[in-house]
Amino acid sequence: MKKLLLPASLSLFALTAAIPLSASAEYSVTDELRVLQGFQAGGGSDALAQITQPFLRDILGVNFVNEYIPGAAGAIAWTRLGNQSPKDGSVISITNTPMLMTNYIINESINYNIDQLTPIANVVTDPGVIVVHPDSPYQTIEELLQAAEENPGRITIGNSGVGGDDYFSTIMVENATGLKFEKVPFAGDGPSATAAMGGQIDASFNNVGIVYGHITADSLRPLAVFSEERLPMLPDTPTLKEIGYDVVNGSSRGYSAPAGIPDQARDELIAAFEELATNEEFLALAEERAFYIDIITGDDYMDMMKRMEETFIEIWANVEDDA
Repeated sequence: MKKLLLPASLSLFALTAAIPLSASAEYSVTDELRVLQGFQAGGGSDALAQITQPFLRDILGVNFVNEYIPGAAGAIAWTRLGNQSPKDGSVISITNTPMLMTNYIINESINYNIDQLTPIANVVTDPGVIVVHPDSPYQTIEELLQAAEENPGRITIGNSGVGGDDYFSTIMVENATGLKFEKVPFAGDGPSATAAMGGQIDASFNNVGIVYGHITADSLRPLAVFSEERLPMLPDTPTLKEIGYDVVNGSSRGYSAPAGIPDQARDELIAAFEELATNEEFLALAEERAFYIDIITGDDYMDMMKRMEETFIEIWANVEDDA
């Protein structure tokens, strides 16, 4: 399948209101597609759902019903997807990588893996960013790192949950700098950003697409990004590579179904995302919200997951060796 790269709290089992059904249904399986989300409303998964699903509704002619199942860094929802959901194409899930794989890499009790899924499409690749309260004493990334050097293990860094990309970004920064932080896990990107806005933590390791609105509203201030080069929407924010630390990381978010769904359902879902990649209205909205659209479908999405799995197995093995 092709890759298209373009510039861009509810209780357990709570359901969002269904988006109205379009005039003519085109998806062969169902007229109501249930979407499992492993995090609270308001985070990165929900942001992806809100921007993509109205367009997918019109392409596929289905209602999307989002089911929020926060907990265990997404593992509850993905365990349900892989082990308990019907394999008929009526249930899919937002799949967040690398967290999808790092959950079971670091926790042997988690009993799903990517071989139990049918990857449909990655949609967004969201670079990591370090943000602080606007009145934080740390004006630059160098000042934050200096504080960590002077106060080993006492500078509090929020992340979206143990095993997530932000958590691993913290480990990667620690490895690159020789510093140690106090890692503070939250139930998703949104709560971590909120804690930084409230001054409850020194900084949040987050994703640009999640906090960009807060940055433009001056309720968070960026110190550095985990990208290869400076980002067009944050031209004044340095990369960690610029200051001598080769740390590049972020979160990718897409959609997957259980393994074994009918080929026709898989092909129809993949085709919908490939059509989404050419929708000018969708692309403009994504750019406005600082979402980097990176649509990778089908087998190529699985290959992407496999490569990430290998990378983070190696990183975690080094962490365990140092423990």
